Amino acid sequence: MPFREVNAKMVEATVGPGQTMYSQRGAMLAYRGEVSFTPNVQGGQGGLMSMIGRRVADEATPLMTVEGSGTVYFGHGGHHVHVVRLTGETLYVEADRLLAFDGTLRQGTMFMGSQGGVMGMVRGQVTGQGLFTTTLQGQGSVAVMAHGGVFELQVTPQRPVHVDPQAYVAHRGDLRNKLSTALGWRDMVGRGSGEAFQLELSGSGTVYVQASEEKL
Repeated sequence: MPFREVNAKMVEATVGPGQTMYSQRGAMLAYRGEVSFTPNVQGGQGGLMSMIGRRVADEATPLMTVEGSGTVYFGHGGHHVHVVRLTGETLYVEADRLLAFDGTLRQGTMFMGSQGGVMGMVRGQVTGQGLFTTTLQGQGSVAVMAHGGVFELQVTPQRPVHVDPQAYVAHRGDLRNKLSTALGWRDMVGRGSGEAFQLELSGSGTVYVQASEEKL
């Protein structure tokens, strides 16, 4: 059930009998056919613990279960959309970046740590909140949202990547992340916004970065 990018801010997906997909509530723009949209209270295939994880993190992202037979168009807030296709691996993505994803993917949450939530790491440093991130694993597609479009950066053992945490969208692969302070860094480049964090991703994998530091 792959997503097809209609344009930079909209994706199309076809759902058939016996198939399910999940979307962020309010993300359905239009549809053809006999399709139903039901509030999802189980947090996708991650079940109750997935839902609890988000509530503990104060990052509840309500989902809709999409079923039936037809074609659905998704978009949200005029944000740019990027499709990630998984072939068995795990995607780590901030919950509020999710637009829609295949029901074949197993959804879960992961506590902040070596593979934890990036924005959660920042919020955890400052407020002690936001300690979970969303994981999606299996064969299927995920549509994520971002400001100004998404570009992919390859990470290799020889070439780690440093990312502004507010520009981070998601990552996959065998990556380790490390948050470090960079006191004075913002002022040095003339962009003093009060943030003093850099995210270093090392190992082998891909990181998805948005072309803006604005929050969704």
